[in-house]
Amino acid sequence: MFSSPTPSRTLTTALKGAGLIDSDTRMRDVAADKPGGRKSVSKARTHRTRPIDAYKEPQGPSRASMLAARTQVGGASGALTIRGASTVGRLRRNAVTAAGVAPGKAHAVPMKAVEVWREFVNRRWNPETRFLNLERMMDDPDLQKHGLLPPGAPASSVREASVLFKLASHLRPAVQTLSLANNNISSGQLLSTLAHYLPKLANLSLQNNNLKVWRDIDFISGRKGKLEHLRELILLGNPLREQEIQNGRGDKYKSDMARRFTSLIMLDQEPIATIAFDAPGPSSTLVTEKRPTATKFPYEMRPSFITGVEDSVVSNFLVRFFPLFDDQRAALLDAYHPSATFSFSVNTAIPSRARIQGLHSSKELPNQRKLDWAVWLSGGSRNLGRMGGGIDKIVNTLHLGSEAAIQAMSTLPKTKHDARGSPEKFCIDAWPVGQGENLKLFITLHGQFIEEPSQGIRSFDRAFVLAPAPPGSRAKLNGWDVMILSDQWSIRAYSSYEAWHPGPMRVQAGDPLPSPPLEASSSSLIPAHAQAQLEQAISTFSEPQRSLIMHICERTGLNAKFGVDCLQNNAWNLEGALLNFEQVKGALSRDAFL
Repeated sequence: MFSSPTPSRTLTTALKGAGLIDSDTRMRDVAADKPGGRKSVSKARTHRTRPIDAYKEPQGPSRASMLAARTQVGGASGALTIRGASTVGRLRRNAVTAAGVAPGKAHAVPMKAVEVWREFVNRRWNPETRFLNLERMMDDPDLQKHGLLPPGAPASSVREASVLFKLASHLRPAVQTLSLANNNISSGQLLSTLAHYLPKLANLSLQNNNLKVWRDIDFISGRKGKLEHLRELILLGNPLREQEIQNGRGDKYKSDMARRFTSLIMLDQEPIATIAFDAPGPSSTLVTEKRPTATKFPYEMRPSFITGVEDSVVSNFLVRFFPLFDDQRAALLDAYHPSATFSFSVNTAIPSRARIQGLHSSKELPNQRKLDWAVWLSGGSRNLGRMGGGIDKIVNTLHLGSEAAIQAMSTLPKTKHDARGSPEKFCIDAWPVGQGENLKLFITLHGQFIEEPSQGIRSFDRAFVLAPAPPGSRAKLNGWDVMILSDQWSIRAYSSYEAWHPGPMRVQAGDPLPSPPLEASSSSLIPAHAQAQLEQAISTFSEPQRSLIMHICERTGLNAKFGVDCLQNNAWNLEGALLNFEQVKGALSRDAFL
């Protein structure tokens, strides 16, 4: 085996004296390190400064200082060079380089960027007024000396702004007023962390910056970064504000700002006009007032409302319309006016009430999972709130004429409305509209239907505008007293019909509210053998009236004739009828009861 010759003592001494090798470094035969020609990691020291060198006192000029002095151009410099100066956190081992250390002197410990920012913030802080002045940061000599880029400077980023705001959040007492004026801030993204670190900020100046669009303001007024306690904001000298004023939209600019910052009372050094009442002003002492929480709406849900028209007109139309719509839609052609309009819209959102009650995930309603909105959405839904595709789709989803209406209905899933058997599942309101010869009838209906073949339940709202069928018209000849001028159908995710059950309406989810004493449920006074006879006797009445008759007969035991008389004499007011019955029941003969 061959080995490298051992260097002479004179050569080793010369290299050490020149500072090119250390006293403990030995020359080695790199080829003999490992068999097979593999070389192990050399243990010779590099020219990198060791961390310990920054703290111990060297006996003479080190190799790093000699190389730095040999390669430095223009002599020694006292400048601090920090790689990634704007980065806050643990610096990399090679991130700090000391330049121009004189031989024979201790190495200076480089100052981290965060310490420079901290000294800058403390220097600009006035704790007595709780005011942090961060104006004209690019002109600050210390930041220039250390090469730091404040927000608004070319090539600056959100990181520098976050450092400043985080350091500001450590100040005590808490910052109340902040000025970022004259910093050439051109993007609201630089302010995106302001509300996170200074959420209680009351006064903010962004005067003479370069904010141009409303999106820049949204970074401090949006849902995730909102300054909820801001009382004064200054945007003078920003293109956004100046353009709004020049284009005559000053009032809109103020209202938009007030809408974004609901606590704002001063904008651009002018008070914001607010509507106030002549009442004592709030106390300066914060007092948490415990207010009662409303559990129900101030007005109760009332029964179906039909006025200005005979109930039989409404009931006869609906009782005939829905069976044909369910089983034979083509037979409805004569019920629609030749120039009638029809449209339907779909709302796929599950109502909050249904979501809380679990109606779409309940084991008692397994078919709800089988429902699919695809056929409805592709069939021409005219939900203008969610419609895309421009004016053509809006026009094409409004079907004009009886034939177009029936054709559109025929493409939709089959339905089953239980209008005869379960009147409590429907709510009907009807009243006349127009005058004289232009008198029409408006009917709005809320209810539910079963969709086939899935057998799932959907809720719906349907609004009709009806007109009397002229003598000799196809509608009149086919037994329709009225004909349809307009039919608007809204299909919704299922929600229980309890929503329109007469009585108190709960504000939010919770235990059922107690029913009024007069409408409290009790055991029925109708004998079992008289139930069918009673239903037959009131079959000619409309759905809302049948429900009221059944209710009063169950509560009082009156037969159909006396129950109807009691309701009619009290204007079909159930509560009044029950009170009247209590007053006169002692004088009634046995013939009045079932």
